[in-house]
Amino acid sequence: MRYRLMILGAVLIAVISSCWDKKKDEPVVYKGLYSFGPEVRSFKNCDDTHEYWVADSSAQLELQYSQLNFEKPYEPVYIEVEGHKVRSGTDGMGSEYDSTLVVKKVLKITKEIPQDLCN
Repeated sequence: MRYRLMILGAVLIAVISSCWDKKKDEPVVYKGLYSFGPEVRSFKNCDDTHEYWVADSSAQLELQYSQLNFEKPYEPVYIEVEGHKVRSGTDGMGSEYDSTLVVKKVLKITKEIPQDLCN
């Protein structure tokens, strides 16, 4: 009986951790202001005003930003992206931010910043 309880407990732990890992990897839609330039890749979330370092795993965000043809760097744009947050590293670029937004997919990028969403 004790052996069966141990096996049941191990199975439950495996199932719960499997569900937890899947939920953690599900992308979330983030809406906010993105700024890009030498040594800066930042995102300001419109919902909670937190600022995050950005890691562009989609390889599209920086490309689409540069295609907007700004005369100078760091001009903010409104973006909607799918991604997830991770804790920032302690060294290198982005280390001054608590969290990093890892962008998986760019949904929208525009110079027009909606005033009702991001003030």
